[in-house]
Amino acid sequence: MSGQKLTGSFVAMITPFNRDGSVDFEAFRTLLKFQQDHGSSAVLIMGSTGETSMLSPEEKKKIIVECAKMKTGKMPMFFGCTGNNTDSTIENVRFAKANGADGAILAAPAYICAPEDDIERFFLDVADATDLPLGIYNNPPRVKSDLHWDHLLRIFKHPNYVIHKESTARVGQVAQVLAGKPNVSVMCCDSPNLGLVVPTMSLGGHGTANMTGNVAPAELAVISKPWASYAEAEGFKNAYLGLLPLLHFTYSAINPVAVKSLMKAVGLPAGDLRKPLTNLEGEALAKGIRIVQELGLDKKYGYRVKPIAAVAA
Repeated sequence: MSGQKLTGSFVAMITPFNRDGSVDFEAFRTLLKFQQDHGSSAVLIMGSTGETSMLSPEEKKKIIVECAKMKTGKMPMFFGCTGNNTDSTIENVRFAKANGADGAILAAPAYICAPEDDIERFFLDVADATDLPLGIYNNPPRVKSDLHWDHLLRIFKHPNYVIHKESTARVGQVAQVLAGKPNVSVMCCDSPNLGLVVPTMSLGGHGTANMTGNVAPAELAVISKPWASYAEAEGFKNAYLGLLPLLHFTYSAINPVAVKSLMKAVGLPAGDLRKPLTNLEGEALAKGIRIVQELGLDKKYGYRVKPIAAVAA
């Protein structure tokens, strides 16, 4: 991280699987190179887009070990390390640190619905136990815990926190965090339904922590670049409005169903979703393929797109 704030497109990657359901590490290598070659600033492995809740503890450790070996030094590699309690999270973060991770992203432990004060203490206890750069993912729809900006700004006084990803629909929350001038990169989810991308970037945000970059990395890099001039703001506007159909598609089903189904359909080495999740089929998937073609992404990236009639059949 070199002491500088991360800016740009921080892509939450899918976890690719082989036909037998095992993790496909050669596909990981291909997808990591794809992100690096097309302008992504950093990647998150084993976030919600990576189906992390359905990976075994052994799989998670192997993913950290094997993916960290693929680092080139050009693109920081973060791993989702949230456990089901404070101690297990600390153990995960320490394992990631020992095996070459550049950082870890943490959400509140799921399902327990803890009070905000307890969640604040969770984030601070983990940070006290490591010197690995950390990020917070505030995502109430997934974990049923939310953090007010007062809690966030207190947490961000800890020097180990370097990234904040907001996944609420509260523009005011992003504004208050940015107004507090914490020494972290303030990023937001790329969901058009949450509607945070435009206000976050216009208020001085540092980028997006996104999943649509799995299929359109260069385009997400454009809309994730901090604004330094009116010309860049104008370029952002045009790029963002053009990308809206794809953004709405990738969030048309629970993450990562739509984006991973589309990746497989265009020839990227994604594999299937882990059960009980299932791939999109028929017209639901054909819609995504049409969007890829209309945006010219098939030609730009050399995607091997199946005929829409065959997909919709």
